[in-house]
Order: sequence, then C-alpha cells, then structure tokens
Amino acid sequence: MDRFGSLTFDKKAMARYLSKSVYEKLLDTIENSKRLDPEIADEVAHAMKEWAISMGATHFCHWFQPVRGMTAEKHDSFLSFDRHGNPIQRFSGKQLIQSEPDASSFPSGGMRSTFEARGYTAWDPTSPAFLLKGARAATLVVPSVFLSWTGEVLDMKTPLLRAVAAAEERAYRLLKLFGNRTAKSVRMTVGPEQEYFLVSKDLYQRRPDLIHAARTLMGALPAKHQQMEDHYFGSIKPKVLEFMADLDAALFERGIPAKTRHNEVAPNQFELAPLYEEANLAVDHNLQTMEIMRKVADEHSFAILLHEKPFAGVNGSGKHLNWSLLDSDGNNLLEPGSAPKRNVQFLTFLAAILAGVDRYGGLLRTAVADAGNDHRLGANEAPPSVMSVYLGEFLSGLLDEIERGQTGSAKSREAIDHGIKSLPLIAMDNADRNRTSPIAFTGNKFEFRAVGSSQSCSEGATVWALLVAHGIDEVLGLLGHGKEGEDITERALTAIRQIVKRTRRVRFEGNNYEDAWLAEAHKRGLPNAKNTPEALELLGTQEIIDLYERYKVLAKDELRAKQEIRLETYIKIKEIELRTLREMAVTYVTPALVRHISDLGLAHKALEASKAGPETLGARLKECSCTLDEISRWTATVAEALERSAGYKDFLKRAHYLSKDGIAALEGLRAACDTAEEAVEHRIWPVPKYRELLYMV
Repeated sequence: MDRFGSLTFDKKAMARYLSKSVYEKLLDTIENSKRLDPEIADEVAHAMKEWAISMGATHFCHWFQPVRGMTAEKHDSFLSFDRHGNPIQRFSGKQLIQSEPDASSFPSGGMRSTFEARGYTAWDPTSPAFLLKGARAATLVVPSVFLSWTGEVLDMKTPLLRAVAAAEERAYRLLKLFGNRTAKSVRMTVGPEQEYFLVSKDLYQRRPDLIHAARTLMGALPAKHQQMEDHYFGSIKPKVLEFMADLDAALFERGIPAKTRHNEVAPNQFELAPLYEEANLAVDHNLQTMEIMRKVADEHSFAILLHEKPFAGVNGSGKHLNWSLLDSDGNNLLEPGSAPKRNVQFLTFLAAILAGVDRYGGLLRTAVADAGNDHRLGANEAPPSVMSVYLGEFLSGLLDEIERGQTGSAKSREAIDHGIKSLPLIAMDNADRNRTSPIAFTGNKFEFRAVGSSQSCSEGATVWALLVAHGIDEVLGLLGHGKEGEDITERALTAIRQIVKRTRRVRFEGNNYEDAWLAEAHKRGLPNAKNTPEALELLGTQEIIDLYERYKVLAKDELRAKQEIRLETYIKIKEIELRTLREMAVTYVTPALVRHISDLGLAHKALEASKAGPETLGARLKECSCTLDEISRWTATVAEALERSAGYKDFLKRAHYLSKDGIAALEGLRAACDTAEEAVEHRIWPVPKYRELLYMV
C-alpha cells in the first residue's frame, strides 16, 4: 500500500506540495466541478514540477485521446533560461493549463485542412497527473482534452466529460425529488474489465499478421484448443503469474486499483478487473492499463494481444463496461436494497435507464463498432449486435407487477442451504447472471458486455451517459412539478408503470445467442446493425444529431466528423488486412507449398520408378496442386478487391464494399492458406502455428 499511487500527483502529493488554500481550491475543482481558479495555476504547476523532478523527471507532456483511439503525447523538457541566460528548470501555470500540439496529422473528419496545424490541449484537473517512467527517463504526464484552433472537438475525452456532466446533473435533480437532503452530487462510476492474450514475443515477431493487423489472418485450429474448457479459472502458469505480479505492481504505482486476475476461456487468455472509479478517471486508467500491459509483457518476453479476435475459432476478448451511479454520501443509486419493491427511488432510476435504451439502444451498438469487434459480436462468446436488457427473473417480475398495478408478494431469496453443516450458508442474489446479454443488471450495476478489448471505454461511457440523461429527463417530465417536501411515491409509480409498459420490447431474459431471439428482436423493431458500416450510419441521422446537440456533447459537424473518422479507420484496417494476407500468401505460403509439392513430386517419381505404388502420393500431389491454384486465384481476388476499394470516393460506400466483398476475399484466401498449412510438412511451414501461439509462453 505504500507504493499505491506513488507515481501519481494524487491528493496526498497535492497536500504535501501545495499551500492549504491552493490545495482546497484545487480540491473544490476536482470534487465539486467548480471552474478552476486561474490564479492558482502557477503554484500548482510549480508543485507538480518539484514533485516530478524529485522522482527523476526531466520532461512534461499533455496526454490526450484523439478520435483515432488510444492516446497521444508530445514531450517537452523543463529546460528554460533565466534573465541572465543561465539554464533552469521551469514549468509555468500557462504551460500546465494549455499546450499546442500540431493538429494537422490527427484525424479531423474534414473539419480542418491538412495545412491548418494549430490545435490546443487543455489540462483536465479531475484526472491526476502521473509519471511515465522508463529505464533512463521520466516524464510528467498531464491528462488533457484536445480541441482545434477554432474550438471543434478533436478528442474522445471532451464528449465524455460533457455527457457525464449532463447525466450526473439530472441524476442529482431526480435524487433530490425523493427527499435526499445530504448528498451534494451524483457521480457515474465505471469499472472496465480487460481481457487479453499473451503469446511468446519470439513467435509474435515471426507473424507479420500479428505485427500489422493485430490478429492472425491465417491459421488452422490445432486438435486441442478450448474444447475442454480446462483453462478457464485454471491454475495460472508460473511465468504468467510473474507477469501478473509485475503488472499489478506497475498499476499500483500509478494508483490504478487492479483487483482481479484469472485465466479466461481460451488458452493463453486472461482477464484483469479493477475497482470502480468515477467514469472519467476509470477511462483514463484503462488506457494507461493497456499501455502498461504492453510494457510489462515485453519485459517478460511476451507480446500482449488486445485485439477482439486474434485467433479464429476460439474465444475473443471483450472489455465489459460495468457502470453505476453513486451519490456523494457513498450510496449506490442502482442498489435495489433488501426489498426492491419498496425502493421506489431505485425503480425510478431503473425505469429511466430502460427509457434511454428503448429510445437510443442502437447508439450503443454504434459506440462499440469497429473492425475488430465485428469478429466478436454475435459469436457464441459475446452478445449479439441487438441491444437488449436482462434484469433477472425477480426484477423483471416485479416490473410486470407494477405495470399491472398489482402489489404481489414477491420476495427476494436470502440464502442457499447446501446441506453441509460445517460450511456457511451462501447468500443468493435476486438475479442470476446472463452472459449472453449485451446489457445485464448484475445486482447493483449494469454490465455492458459489448465493448471490445482494444477499444477506448470513452465512447461506450459517453453513450451510456447520454442515455441516462435522456431517460431521467423523460422521468422528470412524467413526474411534473411537485411541492417541496412532497411525497412523490405514487407519481413515481405511475411514471414507472408508463415506462415499463412502453419499454417492454428491450427486455429479454433468455438466451441471446439463439437465432430465435434475433427473429423475435426483429418483430419487436429493435435495430440490428450487423457490421461497423451499418452501425455508423446511425451517427448521420437527425435523431442522433438532436440527442448530441440537446445535451451539448457534440455539434452536428463534430458528429459528422466522428462518423467519417471511424469509417476511414475501418477502411484502413480492412485494407491493411487484405494487403498483409496477400503478402503472406505470396511470400510465405506459396513458397512453402511449392517446396512441399516439389518434395512430393520427387518422392512420387521414385515410387513410380520402383513400381512401389505411387497412387497415394499422386493423390496428395494433386490436392496440393489444387490448393496452390486456389491460393493463386484468391490472391488475385484480393488484389482486385483492393483496387475496387480504392475507386470509391465515398467513405460509407467504400466501407460497405469492404465489409462484404473485401471480407469475402480475405476469408477465401485464408481458407486456402489454412488448407495448405494442414498439408505442408511442419518443418518447412514458415510461420508459428496456433498450437504454438496458444500453448507456448
């Protein structure tokens, strides 16, 4: 615990390096969302610099989140000169509050011309500065937002902060209507679970597809992969446990509250889960976590794979976004309590969330849309692309009773008697977990299971905040204006009843993997965007534009730019995959297959000469020759797909083409390469196989 947060300019460091008055003003900004007093900036900057220098820092940077995903940074040294020309170390309030990275090379969705380079980063005081330490260097890192010279949003943090503020403000207003007089605020809390694969760094470096596309573009399944499900929650291998121990230590130094670690379903797949934090901080911490994972993995001779589907045929990786609402007194507003039926406040918030999902559920699919996640959503390890809510038998039955105006006697179960007297009884929750649902209520929070493992949580958390803000506004409209101190229980129950009746279509308690559910969802009118281009079309609709503008999260042009950037990213990823696999087919697979055919041909001739029965080798030779022809044919198809893709000037049409014809060409060439892998002699196969990648660490 002495090391926890030691590399973070947290409240303990602030109290040590700042004067009491400045510390209290800064704390007011962090905890109560008060505007930062610019008069304190110089003292805060000086304190940060002194703290950072004491830890070995020589540089500082503003750390931000461009819409391309992940993070960006530009390092500047503390070096300056005094009026006599002597070198000094200096970090001013102006440098802390604002910086100016070159914005010309960051995606802007057409909002900026390439030659228009000016952009601004601005300090986010609510996310603590931290130290980025290497073997020989340390840098003070200042979490920031990123805007263009003319003020347009160019990042993912700004929309998150705006949307979360809108949700929290309305949640607080609703809380006050229920007579709460002690809470001063409501905060959206988030805890993103992180799934990942570890592979040998040596094997990774011998796979061009892993290096360039972050996933295997070819590879036949080994005889044993995950069928036995013996890896899940199994004993952690010593080398992996050493990695996890060093990872936890590095995370603790940053003040990142890593809580859980375990084996996941697929071989060499694992999971890390943190404690819950305020949404903005949790998102920043998850981004840091992914970077720290890469660094620690490299130190242990591992490569970490965060792609949603690095291996075909085995489970992919997600990032379950758990979220809730917490008041300043520490009360979870999504905690049903021992008698949820009497907890009308909880049921009102629940109704608001259902209202948000019912109206804008398709936007949740848009939030998690990218090339990697398309491989995962809808497979039997992840929720489908239809957004529905699982509440569990008890809560769902309770809402049905309220809708019917009944006051039944449903009771929550309290314990399981396992029949073993020497063991304590097991407390039973009101609902089971439904791992097939994209949106599951899990006791006192919602688990959004559709986020991809490589994605930033910013987009998912932003959309959830927007849905909550809309849903609470709808509830507030139904409640109307009451007198101060008035008991609103009956009016709240009436509002709940109306919303429950109208939102029944988004509630589903069964198996979301079944085809029957997809057919039923279609009848209910629930949107089902099957791939990223389909999902991103929603961002251009007037209904979504109105939502973002109503809560002042993004303007129409900013939303259009977001759509264009994400479409362009999808296009680039798919084209990189096509080029990479084509290169591997031509320069890796074909030479290996030709050599194998040559060896078979020589053996076949020898058998013919000796009249020892060459029929078997002849058949194999013919099969391999056919496979070589297939590879040649599909290589040409991939080349044609790339050429046709380049002909589309409209990003949406180009993305749609790649999502169909492009993927068909990629899968066709992959199938031919996988057939070759299963035929070619192992010692001459040019890249590591699945059986090595999945089992050698």
